Amino acid sequence: MPVYHIGKFDAAECQRDMKEPRSLTKLQVLFRLKPGVTLAQIATWKETCQGMVGKIPGLLSLQSGAPLPISIPRAQGFDMGLVAVLETPEHIATYAVHPAHLEVHKMREELCDDTLAYDLEF
Repeated sequence: MPVYHIGKFDAAECQRDMKEPRSLTKLQVLFRLKPGVTLAQIATWKETCQGMVGKIPGLLSLQSGAPLPISIPRAQGFDMGLVAVLETPEHIATYAVHPAHLEVHKMREELCDDTLAYDLEF
């Protein structure tokens, strides 16, 4: 399985507001954009994604972007990815059905041909 380098993750930053240090859950999603998707559409989508932080219970942070140039040959056509950090695995269920996420999901269906999701607990 290829490795996708999406961006930096600072667990200490995410845990600073927690009373006890504990493991976190990372949602990692890769996106294969449809032909003709514009930079403006991507910017709007990324802004909407970032807007979920603070609205969805348990969602601590979210970062998205294109793969690093060194990763593009191994990216298997995935143009974009995101990493969302949640407090616990149980928050995934809340995240999945929250209206803010459903809005992002609808945009994803309009802009993407394919996605790959992989959730991990650290």
